[in-house]
Amino acid sequence: MKKLRTKFLGFDFENPIILASGILGMSASSMVSVIDNGAAGVTTKSTNIEGRDGHPNPKVITYESGMLNCYGLTNAGFENEKNEIKEFKKRKPQNPLILSIFGFSLKEFEDIAKRVDETQADLIEVNVSCPNVQSEHGKPFACVLGMSGKVIKIVKKHTKKPVIAKLSPNVADIVEIAKEVEEAGADAVCAINTLGPGMVINIDVKKPVLSARAGGISGPAIRPLAVKMINDIYKNIKIPIIGVGGVTYGRDAIEMLMAGASLVAIGSAVHYRDIGVFKKVCDEITEWMKKNKLGNINEIMGIVK
Repeated sequence: MKKLRTKFLGFDFENPIILASGILGMSASSMVSVIDNGAAGVTTKSTNIEGRDGHPNPKVITYESGMLNCYGLTNAGFENEKNEIKEFKKRKPQNPLILSIFGFSLKEFEDIAKRVDETQADLIEVNVSCPNVQSEHGKPFACVLGMSGKVIKIVKKHTKKPVIAKLSPNVADIVEIAKEVEEAGADAVCAINTLGPGMVINIDVKKPVLSARAGGISGPAIRPLAVKMINDIYKNIKIPIIGVGGVTYGRDAIEMLMAGASLVAIGSAVHYRDIGVFKKVCDEITEWMKKNKLGNINEIMGIVK
């Protein structure tokens, strides 16, 4: 519907709902299916140059109010991702695609940044914040003051595409990091990533359930934290925000938009409401706007100061 249309970094979105990185973003066919089920844009699963196997199963579980995952940045590598993006854009040229990239060193970020313009991706998400590989590679860049800005400067140097910094909630002050990446040249931020890592123990076998022992926490339980952090960031930076974290229903997305998000990304909710969640959320937003006599989604963005 026209009332849901919005712009983000110069790109047209039919509605403010997109696919978050990490869910259904590994193949062109799955991303096309997400669009067919109501999303306006997609974010790929985070990729690096050579690819990564990630952690063995079990690597995702649900608990009372959310999910834990230890996928470990599983991906098939840059060349494969480039081909999947090409196929997606062939089938859905009008829908913006965000390529999510990561590295375990400044050199790795530079190597992949030099190649992102080979792809047909519209925007680049720089994932400096994955918590479920911390045991292998130390704290994510987003958790070390000064490092996120260095990564963003490197990526910006090598691409003409808009750059989005994906921030970590697992810091003392996320606003400080948001200001850092803005100063470094980021065109937007994405917040928040999963919390944690956290652990669930199988008390019958006396062992952690996940193969990597711990994993990032997502789902409905983290939404209030995400809303608060998004609002804090919104009040302190000028660049736009993609809000993500626990959005399951239309009212959840409206919360994030009111807090200051320009787009809202959905991930774990695919588990709770199936792949049709994108259309369901859009329909719920539309119904709420109708009841409140609003003509355009932009009327509610950032109204909570």
